[in-house]
Amino acid sequence: MAISKTQAIIQQKCPRCREGHVFEHATYKLASYEKMHEKCPVCNLRFEIEPGFFWGGMYFSYALNVAQSVILGFSTYYLFNNPAAWVYLTIIIGGILFFMPLNFRLGRIMMLHFFSFIPFDPTCSKQGINSVKAH
Repeated sequence: MAISKTQAIIQQKCPRCREGHVFEHATYKLASYEKMHEKCPVCNLRFEIEPGFFWGGMYFSYALNVAQSVILGFSTYYLFNNPAAWVYLTIIIGGILFFMPLNFRLGRIMMLHFFSFIPFDPTCSKQGINSVKAH
């Protein structure tokens, strides 16, 4: 059974088969969180559609960063009763650094799912490929 587009984005899966991992490591390894497969390990889809395709992912990453910074700013205000400016800066900059690998990955995944215009194809999944071979 195929997962939804939202689940595929959250789990960082291929937009065509929704099974193959886009990144080489499913879990975070800080030394290599940015390493992507060139092609989907399941359906062989080439992820970088054209040179520089993922530059657009920076806009998604930036939007996520702004949203997280606003949430951290309001949370700091309410939890610490409007502390000094250095407290805001420490918490917000710390949050930006902490969420950097996640924002990088989600920015690229959202770019791939929303702007590559690659439709979901259930016949490209492992189950779909196996059922086609059986017939």
